[in-house]
Amino acid sequence: AVASAIGGAAGSFGVLVAARALQGLFGALLAPAALSLLSTIFTDPAERAKAFGVFGAIAGAGAAVGLLLGGLLTEYLSWRWCLYVNLLFALPAAIAALALLHDAPRAAQRPRIDVPGTLAAFSGLFALVYGFSSAESRGWGSSVTIAFLVASGLLLTTFVVVERRVAQPLLPLRVVLDRNRGGSYLAVGITGAGMFGVFLFLTYFLQGTLGFSPVQTGLAFLPMTASIMIAASTATMRLVPRFGPRPLISTGMVLAASAMVFLTGVSVDSTYVADVLPALIVMGLGMGLVFAPAMNTATLGVAASDTGIASAMVNTGQQVGGSVGTAFLSTVAASATSGALGGARPTQALLAEAAVQGYTTAFAWAAAIFAIGAVLSAVLLRPGAAPATAESGVEPVFAH
Repeated sequence: AVASAIGGAAGSFGVLVAARALQGLFGALLAPAALSLLSTIFTDPAERAKAFGVFGAIAGAGAAVGLLLGGLLTEYLSWRWCLYVNLLFALPAAIAALALLHDAPRAAQRPRIDVPGTLAAFSGLFALVYGFSSAESRGWGSSVTIAFLVASGLLLTTFVVVERRVAQPLLPLRVVLDRNRGGSYLAVGITGAGMFGVFLFLTYFLQGTLGFSPVQTGLAFLPMTASIMIAASTATMRLVPRFGPRPLISTGMVLAASAMVFLTGVSVDSTYVADVLPALIVMGLGMGLVFAPAMNTATLGVAASDTGIASAMVNTGQQVGGSVGTAFLSTVAASATSGALGGARPTQALLAEAAVQGYTTAFAWAAAIFAIGAVLSAVLLRPGAAPATAESGVEPVFAH
């Protein structure tokens, strides 16, 4: 919250970047802690299902609510208030946390930081995102783009090798090698990547093509928010205990892919009710079927010592997926827009058509991402409900 206030008051790019880095750092501490608390407090299967249903609904709906609030602040105050407003949320939450939360007994021996693994993971993910971003300005055949993407593969491979050998790894591979947890982390990452096809490019389409104001754009996403909350609570409390996560997550991915395919049909003459609203409702239902079951499964059955790591992987999957998805979809959208212009004299009508061509291309690629996610979820996730031993807090033995 303090970092947001600094960023809102700052006028220089460097201070804004520093404030954003601080915000990301402390957010990375907050999100895994909240999820690990749910995992350790709610051990009864029924109560756990309710808790993760609420958590998944809030997590899925938060971004859409943020769009509405951001639109209100931008239109009636200033974009800087999108940063200041975090103080209004964070300070009361911090006060409540000090009053309500209590520390658990600390471990007698605290693990050491895995410096080589941390450096390899950070460098590999940075190279991956920068490689996709470089393709937008330099092209896929650029030596810089290729170099960073190759370096990313090498660094992430090095990270896996390091984690297999160090005594106290940053990410114990036993956490992700379980089929259900590994599949859930992958589902969260793919969802984060594909959702930016909605939040980013559909926002551009609503404002740039349909002429919506920031507030109208925020309101336009509310039906998706409602769909997410309904689907997330229903899926976790009623469907996961009976069917397990695989059919729900796979179906959610298929629904999300279908929504993206529907959005590829938008044009400069489209309307919100006929061409956007149905896709938003279907997208919300799909995301609700993915979010809560994936978060629940991703933290189910881990040893007490691994709860924080399992929870952190959920947040990491969301952030990495969103970063990679933004970079990749922005690149393909920009390439499609440039191709639609084709060097012709840019009239207002041509620019509008080219922009929509970029958006629909991004929607098509997002549909492909979700379709791949549906296949991988069906293959990786184990059929049926989770075994009862998964609630005991003892790491179950699975065949990988």
